[in-house]
Amino acid sequence: METGLVIDLVRQAILVTIIVSAPILIVSVVVGLIISVIQTTTSIQEQTLTFVPKIIMVLMSLVYFGYFIIGKMTDYTLELLAKIPDMVK
Repeated sequence: METGLVIDLVRQAILVTIIVSAPILIVSVVVGLIISVIQTTTSIQEQTLTFVPKIIMVLMSLVYFGYFIIGKMTDYTLELLAKIPDMVK
């Protein structure tokens, strides 16, 4: 297997990982920021208050972005399987 092919496979894997995880991470960060602003303005310093809304929103975003995530992962897997003959040479 050539070095260029390995570098290309790793680059694609990292890119797909970033693209797949970005929507969930963005939702989690936004919900965390909103909850922390609410906590700051109301002076409620309960640490567990952030977890329930985050979990609910992350699960909702998984339902919403699930088709996109599965599609990206399927495309990457099919592309990877198609490159197997080039890897064996």
